[in-house]
Amino acid sequence: MKVLHVDTALSWRGGQNQVLLSARGMAARGQEVRVACRKGGALAERVRAEGLSAALVGFRGDLWPPAVLSLARVLRSFRPDVVQLHDPHAVTAGLLALRLAPGPAVVATRRVDFPLRGPLSRWKFGACGRVIAASRAIADVLEAGGLPRDRVRVVYEGVPDRRAAAGGDEALRGLGIPEGSLVIGNVAALTGHKDHGTLLRAAALVLGRVPRARFVILGEGEKRSSLEREARELGLGDRCVFAGFRADLDRLLPRFALFCLSSRLEGLGTSLLDAMCFGVPIVATAAGGIPEAVEDGVTGRLVPPGDAAALAGALVELLEDEGRRLAMAAAGRRRFEERFSVDRMLDETLRVYGELVGCSARS
Repeated sequence: MKVLHVDTALSWRGGQNQVLLSARGMAARGQEVRVACRKGGALAERVRAEGLSAALVGFRGDLWPPAVLSLARVLRSFRPDVVQLHDPHAVTAGLLALRLAPGPAVVATRRVDFPLRGPLSRWKFGACGRVIAASRAIADVLEAGGLPRDRVRVVYEGVPDRRAAAGGDEALRGLGIPEGSLVIGNVAALTGHKDHGTLLRAAALVLGRVPRARFVILGEGEKRSSLEREARELGLGDRCVFAGFRADLDRLLPRFALFCLSSRLEGLGTSLLDAMCFGVPIVATAAGGIPEAVEDGVTGRLVPPGDAAALAGALVELLEDEGRRLAMAAAGRRRFEERFSVDRMLDETLRVYGELVGCSARS
């Protein structure tokens, strides 16, 4: 089977990692894979570093004619059996390119739980043979927006199973975290719907009760300067570190006492899956697809979105009870193995492809 993955993003976030994992995994299973991605983007660099076939396209928003024409040329030359469109801009550009080079089955991916906005969005996703939703919560939003249930398939995202990288304690010291601290970590783009403001307000409450606590926030985004200002106004000082984008997540994350995600909207949250892989217990909001990953009281604690006091209470509860943290860590690891492996994600994605091309995808 020949598969073309299309992603238009410039930066590197969880969605781009999912594209790379899918392309690499499918190639390893014998599929002929190509990735059409943004020229100069982070995904293009990583695709080539993996030795995978990349088609570099000058994507620029939804309706950039040169990108549509370039993608149509890729379709004509590669002649895929299936095209998977991994973001909303890719869906628009891909559908237009397919008007010029028809033939492949079309699968779209939806990783956010935002409602579909208007007739154009409903048309875009409705024009695809299948839409893969990264959680049941996303599928419910799609179906409420008018997509037929028989077009939507839930395929949970997956992350690689790996061991903690060496040097985690040294990495924390490099961020100014004192030895013996109880570190609460967050990995998320610094955008509005991730609601770091609630996390910062919760941090101020936690630090008043657990002096050993420290907060490490990993990620970049348009909200960074305003969040750093808010942290200063709350008096968090050096007890809350904004570490930016880090390539050494596999060193830092396993050293966290707790992982915390404070999102108002969240399709699933692959950073949660990384935490579960490393056996780090989770405190998060019950937003979007998060409850499909985190079971309250079993693999972590869930609180209502936007409630800083509840978030702080759950964090303090677990910081003060090492036994519960360890039990939740073990349960989270089991949940990761059962539900969020890359192999399971590949199996189910290829099954969706097989529905459209009328054959069983090779494993």
